[in-house]
Amino acid sequence: MAIAAQAQQDRAALGIVMTLGAYVFFAVIDTSVKWLVLAGLPAFQLAFMRYAPHFVISTLMVLRQGANLSSFQTAHLGLVLLRAVLLASATLFNFIALNYLSLTITGSIMFSTPIIVCALSWPLLGERVGPWRWFAILLGFVGVLVVIRPFDAAFSWVALLSVYNAFALAFYSIITRKISGVVAAETMQFYMGATGAILLAPFAWWVWVPPATPLQWALMIGLGLWGWAGHEIFSRAHAYAPANTLMPYTYSFLLYLALTSYIVFNDVPDRWTILGAGIIVISGLIIWRRTAKRGTI
Repeated sequence: MAIAAQAQQDRAALGIVMTLGAYVFFAVIDTSVKWLVLAGLPAFQLAFMRYAPHFVISTLMVLRQGANLSSFQTAHLGLVLLRAVLLASATLFNFIALNYLSLTITGSIMFSTPIIVCALSWPLLGERVGPWRWFAILLGFVGVLVVIRPFDAAFSWVALLSVYNAFALAFYSIITRKISGVVAAETMQFYMGATGAILLAPFAWWVWVPPATPLQWALMIGLGLWGWAGHEIFSRAHAYAPANTLMPYTYSFLLYLALTSYIVFNDVPDRWTILGAGIIVISGLIIWRRTAKRGTI
């Protein structure tokens, strides 16, 4: 029994490490994109490059199982495509927002996604949401208001793009929960890359600006590689630990962004961003704690 318990703890620890590693990739993507858009590369171009290498890698992964049409088929194609469109649009809008907002602001707003998922789980999934979680949902939205400060002179309409991203990622997460275990992860990865690359290709071609340096080329190509790696590692982490174990460690993303924002852009978040981010994190942890106590994901 002791050996089995230790093995389970080791698997959970591996899942946690993989989650922390996945969010390193996601933070590197956002930091690289902000650096590239400030260097003059269009958001549409960078969003396309986020999905083009992803598309190539995921296609090769599917073909590795056998080059036949059935490898690309799914009975839930509509939901798979909707999931991909939601993620692609959130990616594009996030890249646009990064041209105007700090990494910590966009990251803080994005992390209201678990709060929105909880709010939508009752009407869309039929899950009961108790008073503590409703309190956390309201608290989380207060945190978002503190971050974006809609009635302050510092308010930027671009923050609304990040709010859309949080809702888009919430619906993306809910769809993922509905089709996980029914649609293969490789198939979802393929359609994610294909949809983003195909939808964004015409716009990327129209506004294309050739990178001026080898570093810009490397960062631009790396977006898709890091995106595929991050999603692959994060999805595999769930094979070692349940979602309610991994969830608190996803907030490492905010720490990574604060660190890279300071190192690369010499940008220190102001007290309102820190306060709002803290409120969002607290509300998310309340939801996580209450959900874990009920034994659901």
